[in-house]
Amino acid sequence: MVTRTIDLRSDTVTKPTETMRLAMAKAEVDDDVLVYDPTARQLEIEMARITGKEAALFVPSGTMGNLISVLVHCEIRGSEVILGDNSHIHIYENGGISTIGGVHPRPIKNNEDGTMDVGLIEAAIRNPDFEICYPKTRLICLENSHANTGGRCLSVEYTDQVGELAKKHGLKLHIDGARIFNASAALKVPVDRLVQAADSVSVCLSKGLGAPVGSVIVGTEAFINRARILRKTLGGGMRQVGVLCAAALVALQENVPKLVTDHKNAKTLAEGLDKIEGLSVDIASVETNIVYFDILKGSRICALKLGKIMEEHGILLMPDSSSRVRIVIHHQVSASDVQYTLSCIKQAITGVTDENGGT
Repeated sequence: MVTRTIDLRSDTVTKPTETMRLAMAKAEVDDDVLVYDPTARQLEIEMARITGKEAALFVPSGTMGNLISVLVHCEIRGSEVILGDNSHIHIYENGGISTIGGVHPRPIKNNEDGTMDVGLIEAAIRNPDFEICYPKTRLICLENSHANTGGRCLSVEYTDQVGELAKKHGLKLHIDGARIFNASAALKVPVDRLVQAADSVSVCLSKGLGAPVGSVIVGTEAFINRARILRKTLGGGMRQVGVLCAAALVALQENVPKLVTDHKNAKTLAEGLDKIEGLSVDIASVETNIVYFDILKGSRICALKLGKIMEEHGILLMPDSSSRVRIVIHHQVSASDVQYTLSCIKQAITGVTDENGGT
């Protein structure tokens, strides 16, 4: 009989803490569409302060936050955005920048560390002398940390370099900072310094930070004023949203310090998985809370079967392919949970049981 559930599918699966629920119950609220909700204002002011930007706006999701940001920077249909071919905006956001905004994506290969070669970015910028043929490049998008490369972090130096390139060509820079707090914790660099070069940033509150709902986008006052209108257009204007923002404020206070522990647990998990015969992990790539591991050829089970076996032990995983699995650590996964998970995976892969209770 399963006596515990360890959900490793994503850091979006966390449940609101008791402190969050109490804050939500007591939240002072008003109509946020009319810009009156005091708790929403408190969260937005705090996020603007943390990121070093003029203003902020709460939105229902990171996908909406990225979409709004791209549309503000690319108001003219047919504009082009340069972004990574393995980025969240390009792969997982329903092609919204194209279908809704008429914005053309210009994908550049993401390196294994989540960067794009600066030379390739510059080469992709359209020649304005040929606007009769080309879409006009208006925006560059980065992602930090970079989810599909295993939560790798973009350095300040790299981001500054891309920011300088954007300025040189009169472009804007947007950072998909869904897990920017994870990057900050891993690099030991304040969030505002990591995003200093950016014209706008989207920050997810319901991933690494563990809030139940929402993201915040930040930028200049003019950017946020336009973003507020687009949020309403897209159906994201909510009323007494302070109920949600209250939980996000708790997440900022309580869970940011826990990210270092999440990263430590992820590294422990990666090192343990790599020791299991039949599995392989690029340990050096585990910089934050995301771990990918590969099931080697010749193994008796595939990723999907492993997921089903783990579910019988109360462990939820997310197969990435037939031979690759993604695990994401969050603040509701303990060091004990990590050891139990390693034990169960080892037993499933090798048939060997150990003392950690993987039977």
